[in-house]
Amino acid sequence: MSTVAISAQDINKLRQATGAGMMDCRKALTETNGDFEAAIDWLRKQGQKVAAKRSDREAKEGVVIAQTTSDNKTGIVVCVSCETDFVSKNADFVAFGQSIADTAIANNVKSLEELLAAKIGNLTVAGLVDEKLATIGEKIGVTKFERIDSDYVASYIHGAYRIGVLVGLNKEAAEVGKDVAMQIAALNPVAVDASSVPVEVIAREKDIIVELMKQDPKMAGKTDEMIAKIAEGKMGAFFKENTLTAQSFVKDGSKTVEQYLKESGDVKVTAFKRVALG
Repeated sequence: MSTVAISAQDINKLRQATGAGMMDCRKALTETNGDFEAAIDWLRKQGQKVAAKRSDREAKEGVVIAQTTSDNKTGIVVCVSCETDFVSKNADFVAFGQSIADTAIANNVKSLEELLAAKIGNLTVAGLVDEKLATIGEKIGVTKFERIDSDYVASYIHGAYRIGVLVGLNKEAAEVGKDVAMQIAALNPVAVDASSVPVEVIAREKDIIVELMKQDPKMAGKTDEMIAKIAEGKMGAFFKENTLTAQSFVKDGSKTVEQYLKESGDVKVTAFKRVALG
């Protein structure tokens, strides 16, 4: 039994992240001793259709800006977070976020730490954030920074600065880059293809599949080895839904993204980054 007190705020946070019911969220947090990520997996192991991916839940409001260098060889995406949509929709705050993105490009910034130390006028970015915080009166911060270097990088901002996407390609292909970036914004894949899915993600998904199969009466009498083998086969559905090249192309569901890329001149995606407000 959990020894951690589960607050109404904890339950509400899990409800917002997963869409699960209040009592289920309370049970999940109790069973996992208040561990938010473990609670998500607990809900999924009960067969609930909740979000499997965990990225970008921290920043409720703010702006996400993605842009590239003039030669499209490098792209950056930065999230400047705040507490309310009143602030995030303010033109001055959007301009503030854009100035930080411009600074990242101008200074060839490679990490969040470098970005915070970069100068805008006489102040560092970190100093400007503190100054803006004092002016606005609510917590703000540069919470995420991503970068891609490739033969060609496309950038895309979706939904009034709520999602920013970078796509690295093996050759210049602006229209393809935009299409793929829109795909990533809409369907949020976890990796380019099955071979690039992190091993810890594969292990977690297999664990959830196995747990669900053990609860299925049709699996009664099956050995652990047999269930593990069946689970391996079921991972194919996970890869099809969650890896970019295997997904159905959003602009033409008759083909996969991989087929679209091949038809577009054998373009290959070398990397992608997606940052979204929660």
